[in-house]
Amino acid sequence: MKTLASLAREKFPRETDRGQIYAATDFAKEKHAGQKRLSGEDYVTHPLAVARILLEWDMDLDSVIAGLLHDVVEDTDTPLSEIEEKFGEDVARLVDGVTKVGMTRAGRDDISTYLPETKDNLAKLMIATGSDIRVIIIKLADRLHNLRTLEFQPREKQLKKARESLEVFGPLADRLNMGRVRTEVEEIAFRYIAPKRYNKLKRELDFHLGSARKKLDKIRGEVAAKLREEKLPAEIDGRVKSVYSLHKKLEKYDGDFDRIHDLMALRIVVDDVSTCYLVLGVIHSLYTPMIARIKDYIARPKNNGYQSLHTTVETSDGQIVEFQIRTHEMHDYAERGLAASFHYNENKLTEVYKSGKLAPLPANLKWIQDLQEAVVKLRAGKKVDFNALKIHIFSDRIFVYTPRGDIFDLPAGALPLDFAYRVHTDLAAKASGFKINGKMVKFDRELKSGDIVEVLTHNKTSPKLDWLKKIMTSHARTKLRSQLRHQNIETARRENIQKPTGPWNRRGNNSGGKKN
Repeated sequence: MKTLASLAREKFPRETDRGQIYAATDFAKEKHAGQKRLSGEDYVTHPLAVARILLEWDMDLDSVIAGLLHDVVEDTDTPLSEIEEKFGEDVARLVDGVTKVGMTRAGRDDISTYLPETKDNLAKLMIATGSDIRVIIIKLADRLHNLRTLEFQPREKQLKKARESLEVFGPLADRLNMGRVRTEVEEIAFRYIAPKRYNKLKRELDFHLGSARKKLDKIRGEVAAKLREEKLPAEIDGRVKSVYSLHKKLEKYDGDFDRIHDLMALRIVVDDVSTCYLVLGVIHSLYTPMIARIKDYIARPKNNGYQSLHTTVETSDGQIVEFQIRTHEMHDYAERGLAASFHYNENKLTEVYKSGKLAPLPANLKWIQDLQEAVVKLRAGKKVDFNALKIHIFSDRIFVYTPRGDIFDLPAGALPLDFAYRVHTDLAAKASGFKINGKMVKFDRELKSGDIVEVLTHNKTSPKLDWLKKIMTSHARTKLRSQLRHQNIETARRENIQKPTGPWNRRGNNSGGKKN
């Protein structure tokens, strides 16, 4: 592993830039002096590791310095003004943003209620810090190193951080198209959440990959030879499916391993877009393409900006192989996502942030610009239309508010009772009606992001059987069924169905009479 100093020399050729990194390193060591991690190491090893990760992601100078200082304000008695005085306004703003992210998670020790509130607070923070998305990238680097050293935490904290990482930081990295980060976050988190399942799948994956690698090496050789013949320069390597991705795929296919054909894929990286399509043609001339599985993410990128050609083929001996074809820049963006934008546009982006203007970002990251514009409006005292502000970090989630301003996230399509059960089971049990944005609504009114939901209660109200038709989340369904069982409603219902309701037996005769 390269040291912080060696990475700084590679990334920043100017001695003055490196001098600022070294000064921030000394400052962090001084402020964190005497503090220890649970591993027994000096605490400063953590911010040093975060800065090293940011350097590996090719982030700009201010982000790296902020990574070194990101815990100074929160964990020492150092005022933010001192950081601004020594390292500038831009670094101070970044440190302040990361500090606020950390503060929203303080005291959330109950695992059963931690995740929803964490997601909600993160969503609020995305709006609060949306004017500088580098805050979130620094936070991802911070979380990644904490996951890498999670072994030293007690089991309860391991579970909490792992679940939070899988539910919040993994999707966030994916939304920023930081594929390499998402994969590592998911793998580590899944290993702690379900260690037996993880180890079982890892063994099965290794077993299946044993024979697949030999077959794939043969196909790689055939493709490489054909591309040389066609004078198409390309780099070819393999991609192995992660254990967590395998877990999700097996859930989709009812555990049928034989239906998974992309345990390994061949990735072909070329110089330009036109060569991508030429390579696709070469592959289809060698093998039989599975037409339904040809996907052109170059012409139509994914929502997070991911671009690549995907095709799945069948070889003459029945081997099914997936290929991914992309340019070097597409590959870099697929691996590092938004962080790659700072690599290719560093000077422009950094200067824009320093000027206080909104940062120009790729078109696929329009949602970030929406957040930035919302911050400008909020700071100017203007109202923000949250229904118009489309935040798709968690693409299948909506964010709704209590009258007090607390935010809860729910699946798209959720109904008022789903919200009530998310807030508190006892509250839901007494629900007599709902107001959304100040107006009375029916129980089947679908919630939308930005709705303010008020739960009206009455002491004589109790859970009802027909509520099962007015909820859609498994959480609410489980809680409601438990309440119904407690009231013996379901038992009574089964008895009413099975027994005659009047003086007639099941044949329709009077119970006291005889059949003629």
